[in-house]
Formats: sequence, C-alpha cells, structure tokens
Amino acid sequence: MIKLVRVDHRLVHGQVAVSWFNSLDVNTIFVVNDDVAKDDFRKSAIRLAKPENAKLVMKSVADSIKAINSGVTDKYKMLVVVESVADAVKLLKGTTDEIKGINLGGTKPREGTKNYSKTINLTAAEANQLAELQETGVDVWIQQVPSEERQEFHK
Repeated sequence: MIKLVRVDHRLVHGQVAVSWFNSLDVNTIFVVNDDVAKDDFRKSAIRLAKPENAKLVMKSVADSIKAINSGVTDKYKMLVVVESVADAVKLLKGTTDEIKGINLGGTKPREGTKNYSKTINLTAAEANQLAELQETGVDVWIQQVPSEERQEFHK
C-alpha cells in the first residue's frame, strides 16, 4: 500500500527518514529512480540515511512499476520517494490506480525554473505535467514536513 509519493531531489534525508517515515506509520521507504538503481555508491549513501526499523527498496522506475502492478508490494506500507517530477509522472501513469497524490518536498533550482515555494522550483513543462495530473483528480501539494501546513499546488 502506497501511503505517500514524494518528489524530493535529496531522496532520503532527515525530513524523509524521520519526519515523514514516523508520521505516516509506514514500514518501507521505496526509492524510485533510474540513476540510483544502477549506482552502488548512491545506494550505500541512502542505506546510511534510512531509519533502523525501515525496509529500504531501491529500483528503477520501470522495475518499480512492475513491482507495484504485480502486487508484490501490497504487503508493505510504503513511503515512495522519487527524485523528479518526471519520475513521479512515469510512476503514476505506469501504475494502475495506486497513486492518488503527489507531495512536492524539494526540487532544486535549475535553469529555466520558477520558484513555487522555498523548496520547490519547477520548469514550465513540469508545472504543466502536474496541472494535467490535477485535472485528472490527482492531489498535488507542497509540504516539506508533516508539521508544516500543506499548500496546494497551483500552476
């Protein structure tokens, strides 16, 4: 069961490993990213950041979609973390009705991005993708930590 899908360019760090993990009552952090899936150094660094009591899974976007759709992940209460809006959109479109919302936690400033909050910077294409998802009923919001007030995403 997916409890939250979070876009965060830092993937697993204190806000994710402590605040979100504990507040959601999840037992698994599922990192979905093609680069991480094939980079042993990044995997090692992410393993160091996970809570002791958490199961940690790191897969490519395609393998994650297969795992979720197969039902093999149904027994876990998962916090899914992706690095980018593109990964979130691929995951959402590839899975069958599993993902109802996307939490925007952190996207770093890049050339051509617009700032939407203190931690969210999106290109026009990313903002358009998120707005299109909202039109289909997907909840998209900005929130760094659970104790912070949730801010609906508006393009």
